[in-house]
Amino acid sequence: MKIPAQPKVILRSCRDYDPERIRTIIREGLEELGLRPFGRTLVKPNLVAAGPLFPFAYTRPEFGEGVLRALRDVGGSSMTELAAGERCGITVPTRVAFRESGWDAMLKKIDVKRYCFEEEQQVEIPISHPNRLRDYLFTPEPVARADFFVNCPKFKAHPWTTVTFSLKAYIGIQDDRHRLIDHDHKLNEKIADLQHIVQPSFIAIDAITAGEGRMLTPTPFPLGLIIMGNSQVAFDAVCCSIIGVDPMSVDHIRLASEHGFGTTDLSKIAITGDVTLEEAQKRAAGFKVGLIRVEKYFEGTNITAYAGPPPEAEAGEYCWGGCPGAIEEAIEILRVFDKETDKKMPRLHVVFGKYDGDIDAKPGEKVIFIGDCVDWKGKINGNLIEMKSLYKERNTYDPHTVKSEDIFVKLATAKNKLRGDVVRLEGCPVSVAEQVLALVSIAEKNGLKNPYYDRDNMMSFGRAYLGWKARVTLNKLQRKRYQQNGAFASRGQAAPELGP
Repeated sequence: MKIPAQPKVILRSCRDYDPERIRTIIREGLEELGLRPFGRTLVKPNLVAAGPLFPFAYTRPEFGEGVLRALRDVGGSSMTELAAGERCGITVPTRVAFRESGWDAMLKKIDVKRYCFEEEQQVEIPISHPNRLRDYLFTPEPVARADFFVNCPKFKAHPWTTVTFSLKAYIGIQDDRHRLIDHDHKLNEKIADLQHIVQPSFIAIDAITAGEGRMLTPTPFPLGLIIMGNSQVAFDAVCCSIIGVDPMSVDHIRLASEHGFGTTDLSKIAITGDVTLEEAQKRAAGFKVGLIRVEKYFEGTNITAYAGPPPEAEAGEYCWGGCPGAIEEAIEILRVFDKETDKKMPRLHVVFGKYDGDIDAKPGEKVIFIGDCVDWKGKINGNLIEMKSLYKERNTYDPHTVKSEDIFVKLATAKNKLRGDVVRLEGCPVSVAEQVLALVSIAEKNGLKNPYYDRDNMMSFGRAYLGWKARVTLNKLQRKRYQQNGAFASRGQAAPELGP
């Protein structure tokens, strides 16, 4: 599809999660934009995490129901398939997120197909634009085949990228093994590159109750809006303007604009609806974004953080897309699960990047060097410690051969990795899940609870895990490779067409 030359963003007031009200608003939005769903129509919500621990992290099912019913109203027989698909946060089966969010029940009620992207074949999409991180990306087959792609993100802040609106939600169109590649200080570049896989004909963001501050555990913010549009960059630019953020200061938005995916210039974007931009800005007054360095984040707690820059070969003063942000999300998850997390956490020191300074650890206080790029030499309690960088150049990672580590392997090895007062966690990045397990292992002697061992969570997780593995096994028996190498030749009409 071509990027609209005249982008439009529609602001509509909606205070409640009434599926029929949402359905009407979405249908009117589609009609105003002159859009009619056709062919393989795929809706991607943001289901990064769901359930009691994450009540404001995901696109609500009532919102999804309204969108899907409206698409069916307008598209009718022009659609050969109407489906919803997503890959939730890594290590957790997406089946969990669909079930815990209420999306499973909703999809069954209205008879819409579900895709858990990590259960589908991963296909190769070549990319050739200047300054790309690599020459090809992998994505689930349903994404590559989509004709009419609909992005339904959640209006949220993000601790690594400032915001997560439409563009950032594309991290969910990759499975674990491919998502973690370049999910480091080049995360914004990765997000921009992912835009070359598919483009939405229609965007509708759940901004009825927005999420401020965090990504997995945001604070609810009653914004009372449904925002719709036909161009991702323009859409995100308007969303930024609503909360008082310069879109050009958000690197993935700026980069996507430079790649040709739309304008951030509000004077070139038609903004319509029953809420003016000024009124929307008043509603959003005080909305907090989540960009905060790890040293500042842990001030006043039992954890002291030290952070240096990522590898000099790829200059930058801080790794916004990797390990430091992951530990912030990890501790937030534990705080939600166990209200006494901070009291139960022993004195702990965590080190990231090429840190040049002292580490003020007392005898008996654990020091964890986190990530492949950590690089430090000095004395801890009188002992000379040297941690050399294990960082691998980006071109040494081959998406054709990269593997992901099973969550049960991580559970089994978490304690062994933390033996001793000075330890290292390897990875680029070290994921949120692995850092949750590390923090629990350190503080479990003080009674810190492990969310992975919670009885209700384990039962839900176990069922979903077995279903996921059964589906993958069935695909193998049917001789359908999990990953199909070589340029995918059957892309749908949602594949982007850049240029005049």
